[in-house]
Amino acid sequence: MAIVDSRIVGQTRSTKIFYAIVRVLVVGLCRILLRLRVVGLENVPKTGAFVFAPTHRSSIDIPVASAATRRRMRFMGKDSIWKFKLIGKAMTGLGAFPVTRGSADLEALKRCIAVLQSGEPLVMFPEGTRHYGPEVLPLFDGAAYVALKTGVPIVPAGIAGTENVMRSGSKAIRFKKCRMVIGNPITAEVPGGGRASREQIAEITVVLQNELQKLLDEANRLIR
Repeated sequence: MAIVDSRIVGQTRSTKIFYAIVRVLVVGLCRILLRLRVVGLENVPKTGAFVFAPTHRSSIDIPVASAATRRRMRFMGKDSIWKFKLIGKAMTGLGAFPVTRGSADLEALKRCIAVLQSGEPLVMFPEGTRHYGPEVLPLFDGAAYVALKTGVPIVPAGIAGTENVMRSGSKAIRFKKCRMVIGNPITAEVPGGGRASREQIAEITVVLQNELQKLLDEANRLIR
C-alpha cells in the first residue's frame, strides 16, 4: 500500500462534514456523561500539523482526545478494519488510517510522517499501550522521531479518570469524572534542518515524559 493512499492523507468536504457532526456528538456525550473538562485548549495550534501526545489509560482516551480541537486529528488503526468498505470509509472520515498489525515499526512511522506532511494533526500515545496508575513510565520514541523528522511541535496532554470509565478487558462503561490538561507545545526541530540523531530523539522523549507526568498529576488533582 502506497504512502500516498487517500486513506492516509487528504480530506474531502464530505469527510470534514462527517467528522464535525460525529465529533460534536462524541464530545457532547463526554462532557455530559463523563463530566469532561479540558484545561489548556489555548495550547493547541489552530493551523498546521502537530503531534498530539496524551497519556493512555483507557480506550476512551481516543474520543476524549477529540475534545482538544475541532480539527480532525488522525490516528492509527488496524488495516483489517478497511476490509469492510463502509466501516473503512467511516473510520477514514473519523481520522483513522491503516497500519498493518505486526508490520515493522518503521512502516507505521512512515505513514505517520505522511499524515503530518499533509498538514494534519496526528494523535500518538507515546506510552505505546494502556498503562494504569499515576506514574508515566519510560516512553517509546516514536512521537519524538516523527516530530523531529517533520519539524512539527508535540502537544502533550494528561488524561485522568478514563481508566475508571472503561477498565482493561471490560466492555462496560461507567460514568466517572474525567479531566484533560493540555500543556505547552514542545518544539521538535533539528538545528540547521539536518537529520535527527538518536541523542536528540532521546532528549525530546525525556522532555515529553516529564511534561506528561506533570500534566497527568494536574489532571488527577482536578478530579480529586
